[in-house]
Amino acid sequence: MPRSAVLAAALLCILFGANAVAIKVCLTGIGVFTTAGLRFGLAAAVIGFWALLTGRPLFGAISQWRRLGLISVLFIAQLNLFYLGLSRTDAARAALLVNLQPFLVLILAHFFVQGEPITMRKCAGMLLGFAGISLVFAEDVGRSGDLRTGDLLVLSATVFWAMSGVYVKRVFHHFRGFHVVFYPMVLAAPVFLLEGYLLDAPMIRFLNTPVVLAFGYQSLITASFGFVAWNTLLKRYGAVPMHSFLFLMPVSGVFLAGVVLGEPVTWKILSALAMVAAGIALVHVGARAPIPSLPPAK
Repeated sequence: MPRSAVLAAALLCILFGANAVAIKVCLTGIGVFTTAGLRFGLAAAVIGFWALLTGRPLFGAISQWRRLGLISVLFIAQLNLFYLGLSRTDAARAALLVNLQPFLVLILAHFFVQGEPITMRKCAGMLLGFAGISLVFAEDVGRSGDLRTGDLLVLSATVFWAMSGVYVKRVFHHFRGFHVVFYPMVLAAPVFLLEGYLLDAPMIRFLNTPVVLAFGYQSLITASFGFVAWNTLLKRYGAVPMHSFLFLMPVSGVFLAGVVLGEPVTWKILSALAMVAAGIALVHVGARAPIPSLPPAK
């Protein structure tokens, strides 16, 4: 990869890692499910416009509605759990927990994707990652039980994300790259908005500059531009070199949660960060075959 592509891939992973912080800011003024509905509705509109503008077939995958339906169900379940969990826990903790996904994908892919064995290097990386996550749960947070509940919800969301990643790996040849993100967004947006209408009270409490900027960031930067940019680089340079930068995501999330939100970054959180980032780097850097994973923009 040329230097410009290396910098672009690193920047995208840093931007993706900051997404949990943006969501936390957004949730101060907009309801949990309303935020998800508005975000993915806007992101789907932007991606649809981009597809039409660049001549990509927008409706070419409708015949695969069963597969798209299952991907969408996993997507909706994952995001319901993630947004609800993030509303109850810290962004730093969520950034670490959600980055357990690459390790869960490796385990599931070993059983459900042909040619994805668990090597000694992958096993060592997974052990590091799981050890880091155990430190997150071992921390004496000294706050309400909501924090633990939020952690468990985010962890459950990560399991659904890993299941979705492995299933997409199996059926990806039926779709163009943007289909597996565009269609779930289109189907999920009205579901989240209905949940917002029924469960968020009110759907929008207030709008100020930080809330609007945070909403724009997660809708346009990560879910729209980030997706297009990531897949452009992925198509040009392949999964192996691109996934070598994923360890930057938890680093970015934890750092910005402390700086922007003022969340406590304890020695256990820092130790967990070091283990998770090292584990991700170990299973991806120097890999000879692509690791099955969805673009982080999803």
